Amino acid sequence: MQELEQWPTGRLLTTAARLVDHAWNAGLSDLGLTHAGFTALRVLQDNGPINQTKLAQLIRVQNQTMGKTIEKLQVNGYVERARGEVDQRIQMVSVSESGRTALARAQKIEQSLVAGGGLLSETLRTELRNLIDELGAGRTGGPQTAG
Repeated sequence: MQELEQWPTGRLLTTAARLVDHAWNAGLSDLGLTHAGFTALRVLQDNGPINQTKLAQLIRVQNQTMGKTIEKLQVNGYVERARGEVDQRIQMVSVSESGRTALARAQKIEQSLVAGGGLLSETLRTELRNLIDELGAGRTGGPQTAG
């Protein structure tokens, strides 16, 4: 589309991100997952039991946003919460067995969505990582890419 050539980079980026998110959400809906929930499960699986605040930092979202995502995952039985061993006030979040099963299925869905290759472009991935590191460093206390 010639019209797209006139769009500023920010509009291209937000539109592309929204379209990718919609495609993933449509593919994940049968599992009762959203792209945000899928991302949280992946980070939890990679980092073991962690608290909500740390999970939000790793994913680079607000703590309240992560709280809503965790609630949805817990309703579906995909995560479990337990009181911290050192500080009982903190709840640690971990992936449940059904969450691991859903995550495995979701990863297959993700692979089918990126099968065309555009989202696997190493050039695109490098540029996006650089952008996230550059713009996100001041928001979360430093570069912490996830997912």
